[in-house]
Amino acid sequence: MSAPRTIDADFLALPRQTLADAALAAAVQAGASYADLRIHAITTETIALRDHDVENAVVDSEIGLAVRVIVDGTWGFASHAELSPEAAADTARRAVRVATTLATLNAERIELAPEPVYKDMTWVSSYRIDPFEVPADEKIAVLGDYAGRLLASDGVDHVSAWLHAAKEQTFYADTFGSAITQQRVRILPTVEAVAVDTAAGSFETMSTLAPPTARGWEAVAGDDIWNWSEELALLPVFLAEKVKAPTVVAGPTDLVIDPTNLWLTIHESIGHATEYDRAIGYEAAYAGTSFATPDKLGRMVYGSPVMTVTADRTAEFGLATVGFDDEGVRAQSWDLVRDGLFVGYQLDRVFAPRLGVGRSNGCSYADSAHHVPIQRMANVSLQPAAEEVSTEDLIARVEDGIYIVGDKSWSIDMQRYNFQFTGQRFFRIRDGKLDGQVRDVAYQATTTDFWGAMEAVGGQSTWRLGGAFNCGKAQPGQVAAVSHGCPSALFRGINVLNTRAEAGR
Repeated sequence: MSAPRTIDADFLALPRQTLADAALAAAVQAGASYADLRIHAITTETIALRDHDVENAVVDSEIGLAVRVIVDGTWGFASHAELSPEAAADTARRAVRVATTLATLNAERIELAPEPVYKDMTWVSSYRIDPFEVPADEKIAVLGDYAGRLLASDGVDHVSAWLHAAKEQTFYADTFGSAITQQRVRILPTVEAVAVDTAAGSFETMSTLAPPTARGWEAVAGDDIWNWSEELALLPVFLAEKVKAPTVVAGPTDLVIDPTNLWLTIHESIGHATEYDRAIGYEAAYAGTSFATPDKLGRMVYGSPVMTVTADRTAEFGLATVGFDDEGVRAQSWDLVRDGLFVGYQLDRVFAPRLGVGRSNGCSYADSAHHVPIQRMANVSLQPAAEEVSTEDLIARVEDGIYIVGDKSWSIDMQRYNFQFTGQRFFRIRDGKLDGQVRDVAYQATTTDFWGAMEAVGGQSTWRLGGAFNCGKAQPGQVAAVSHGCPSALFRGINVLNTRAEAGR
């Protein structure tokens, strides 16, 4: 076991406190009642292979500083790419001018929920091998090896392999006295096999199921974190079965849904729906508002009694896990749905007082120094059963149904209510056992009907973290990474669509 990572020396060498002192003093002198400074550095890498060829290998880096202020109850924001005391002070004064200009348009004074002061705090995520310390040719070699294993298999005509990695470093300071330095790493490896039917003019694809994770290179190379050897051996077999599988018969169907698929349904129908800014109509970009309005809090039955969903900014290896958010709020865990009842929202320091809650639960984040922090999603996860229940136990309870593995396309309305989801692998269940694959499957429901139909969840052994690198929100658009954990789960009588028939083919 390697020693815990520490914040990179080059980021620690920045004059962080000097910049903060210059910005905060200038903001207060210019008339701000509150100010914060954020230094934000992010490095991203993308590598893409098509069959044996490298199509893309790019590393991007960005760094800058941002200042937020409150002047007479109105926000102001400004940013700059130069990290000097002069630039920091000038940026603060510009932020004050922005607030002064916007004051006549502000219909509701800004009030920040209180939070303890955190002086000289540091936090680093739980990764072992920094992917940016691994030579590019080594990373390409590993991806090439994985692609080559699939290309050597019968029935695989083409392979694509991708690696996305990011390292994010931030320093936060405010006029309350907090000063926080953080560093986190995340990585997403994917390998996709393609089978082409030249006679029919069609093709099928199937991807590995390794999730994006707040780990390092150790999640990609070797089988310690993810069993690449096993999956790469099985994937061509599953793909060949899928190509020959019969099309699904549409209609109400019992489903056992694997965590590799269910995480996305959680993201769309619970994660976005319980963002408080959407629930009050303040935010509608990308994903609309929400049916889960404040009048339903503590009253609405979101799902069955086996449904407890927790928002968690502390989950190890979670993509939305931090020590502190971008408003200096310590990371927390809390319930959104408890025993089927809607009980909580995701909040930042502005929206907590509007809901009448005494403290933010730490959901503020900006993806760049040049974007203002907004309320963003925590790691939102469905909790497993207290007792041990395996995926096989859930399948055994189904006489005629489908076991769904892997995510693919999805669609949901602007209220996070009516939706349909597809997947990658669909196994027919007959008399409690898997009986080959079917294809062209989508499941459709309303959010509350779907979660109300959840009869049972698996135990801790079935619980897995899935997630996404690219959750979009706001205008100008921002991107955030977020994880969703869940066990396998059994749903009764869910409407299954035949996607081929729906498309008129």
